[in-house]
Amino acid sequence: MDNKEIDLVYLWVDGSDPQWLRKKQLFTGAPNDNSEMNSVARYADNDELKYSLRSVEKYVPWIRKIFIVTDSQVPPWLNTEHPKIKIIDHKDIIPAEVLPVFNSSVIEYYLYKIPGLMEHFLFSNDDMFFNASLSPDFFFLGDYPIVRLKRKPLGKWHYRIKDWLGKHQGQYRNMVHHGALTVEKIFGRYYPGVPHHNIDGYRKWDYQKAVEEIFSDQVRKSQTSRVRTYGDVHRSAFSYYALAIGHAHLRYVGRRESMRILIYRYDDFMKYLKKYRPKLFCLNDDEHGTAEHREKIVPFLEKMFPDKSAFEK
Repeated sequence: MDNKEIDLVYLWVDGSDPQWLRKKQLFTGAPNDNSEMNSVARYADNDELKYSLRSVEKYVPWIRKIFIVTDSQVPPWLNTEHPKIKIIDHKDIIPAEVLPVFNSSVIEYYLYKIPGLMEHFLFSNDDMFFNASLSPDFFFLGDYPIVRLKRKPLGKWHYRIKDWLGKHQGQYRNMVHHGALTVEKIFGRYYPGVPHHNIDGYRKWDYQKAVEEIFSDQVRKSQTSRVRTYGDVHRSAFSYYALAIGHAHLRYVGRRESMRILIYRYDDFMKYLKKYRPKLFCLNDDEHGTAEHREKIVPFLEKMFPDKSAFEK
């Protein structure tokens, strides 16, 4: 594959911005808290994007364009004059009747509408990082993306236990599970694993078809969820769909390829990272994280990626 044809898309938000907070309070009636659906962690900015972009420059310089999807915000340190950088405001891709939206799952439905986005693109949250020199075929084999799953079954006898699973497995796994069940119902294929929770590749054509046709009813219902809600369809369903129709390659991975570090679980991020030396890692915050946990993020990332990138002022 021509490596000049692959773009990279991020979502980014500064959850401490007073104007953004006022808007969120006005439209949701709820301040950020420590709940699963409205956690501070979903919106906290610890400058992860700055270091993720440093990892891009260091390890995947072949990326063509980098699109950063935001809600009328721009990171103050970002060099917006860099030819690879393009800020995409929510209103540029999301219908007016859906805005404002604070639900990342809903925002992700509209990635394929980014003006100028290439057919093959990577998607990353700002807390995800490249950790080795990678070529395009790490993400795409031929025309199709590689879908990375972890071998953590969502339920061998899922039809018998799906009602019990519900909220007992947590919101994220609940969304993933029901997306997998939808694909099984339509295509007769069930994928017993969970997404690796890291940087993924997509084909825009399949992504658009998934949103506009295959999961259109679920997408329409989820559009009303201004914050993450049980029942939302997650973009992992789009990957299961691509697998089911033969437009993606399945790969089960472990920590040496893709690793998720929960910031509240490990005292020494570096020790854990060096143990496995993954090619991708995610420094993940959630409702269990505290301000004390978040204080460790920047010192760790500064050690990992100390060199300022051309994407910074």
